[in-house]
Amino acid sequence: MGGPGGPGFLLSFGQSKAKFQMEPNTGVTFDDVAGVDEAKQDFTEVVEFLKKPERFTAVGALIPKGVLLVGPPGTRKTLLAKAIAGEAGVLFFSISGSEFVEMFVGVGASRVRDLFKKAKENAPCIVFVDELHAVGRQRVTGIGGGNDEREQTLNQLLTEMDGFEGNTGNIVIAATNRADILDSALLNPGRFDRQVSVDVPDIRGRTEILKVHASNKMFDSDVSIEVVAMRTPGFSGADLANLLNEAAILADRHGKTTISSKEKVVI
Repeated sequence: MGGPGGPGFLLSFGQSKAKFQMEPNTGVTFDDVAGVDEAKQDFTEVVEFLKKPERFTAVGALIPKGVLLVGPPGTRKTLLAKAIAGEAGVLFFSISGSEFVEMFVGVGASRVRDLFKKAKENAPCIVFVDELHAVGRQRVTGIGGGNDEREQTLNQLLTEMDGFEGNTGNIVIAATNRADILDSALLNPGRFDRQVSVDVPDIRGRTEILKVHASNKMFDSDVSIEVVAMRTPGFSGADLANLLNEAAILADRHGKTTISSKEKVVI
């Protein structure tokens, strides 16, 4: 898994050696995540809790154990999760939901147990599960049944979240673009009971994102970031980052060190 910041550590666990990443310092802050101001605001108190849990304990307040980031692909949900850890200065564990799913019954559940055990040993921390729908799909009942391995893994995830005591300093953040197919048990109180939407940015958000990714590039005077933002409705943060990167590659191909309107990927 990429992103700004220092190197993380790939750790193996479970019977088939699935990998999750542990980053002591993500090197990412809210300043690196543009165009999602409302989502960042939603996480302000989570950051404050991770930094000063005694403030919340003093008034008897409990921070949600789990927060679900919901939005289409490319909207920088992973980067936002890293920024939360970076702002709070806590350890960041990350894994894709698909890493939990195996053909052999019991393997996925073992991976879940090992991940949460490691998280508890390193509190305070954030556990980030990308593509939660890969493991958290609605369980099937009745004739035909479902996938025993996936359901065992999901049950173990629910059990581990229930085992997170209030205000221990561990928070689970998950991301999905298919909240509609998640098992309802995941959204019960004490689990992912808070949802934060991360949608494709509006023109103001696109302008902010483009400025972040333009900061290390040189442009001719005929290129306007505001015009580029206006002409890219529906683009996600990842789309916009790729747009400017492709423009820089084209400029280099043309033997230039600055990006101009001739790089047609821009305007």
